[in-house]
Amino acid sequence: MRSRVANADVSGRSIESTPLTGCAKSGQPAQVSPLVILPFSPDHQTQVRQLIVSGLAERWGTIDNSRNPDLDDLAATFASGAFLVAVRAGTVVGTGGLLPRGPETAEIVRLSVATGERRKGLGRRLVSALVEIARGWEAERVVCETTSEWASAVALYLECGFSVTHEADGDTYFERLLV
Repeated sequence: MRSRVANADVSGRSIESTPLTGCAKSGQPAQVSPLVILPFSPDHQTQVRQLIVSGLAERWGTIDNSRNPDLDDLAATFASGAFLVAVRAGTVVGTGGLLPRGPETAEIVRLSVATGERRKGLGRRLVSALVEIARGWEAERVVCETTSEWASAVALYLECGFSVTHEADGDTYFERLLV
């Protein structure tokens, strides 16, 4: 794999920006704040941690913070990888990380979407952006895993072109070949 950078776009420019429209009560289209996908910056740290921990608490009911030390310093955790944030109106509403796992493999981790943003394609957009970063690293495959009971997460990875490689200890493991 070619050398990698800590952020997908080190200039700080947004990677993706798409204005979305909603529907006002009157039935007329209403403008919704644009959604931008950006490389992580330390300014995002608090919001990112809160979003991920809230999502875990929603899924698990409780959180054991000792199991999530990587969330305490995301810049350090992803220094050899990439971490993206989706921001709407100054609020982080989605996250996704990518880490190198050997010379030809990258792993998607910490994919999280705020409750109010789910089922709108944001997860797919984040996965797509992370896969493109992996391609830029010349990775031959991207892997990820999720809890098997999280049907929406399993469905997301399958919709994004991943195949199940195996299941173990309540988790489902996936890969997507890039070559």
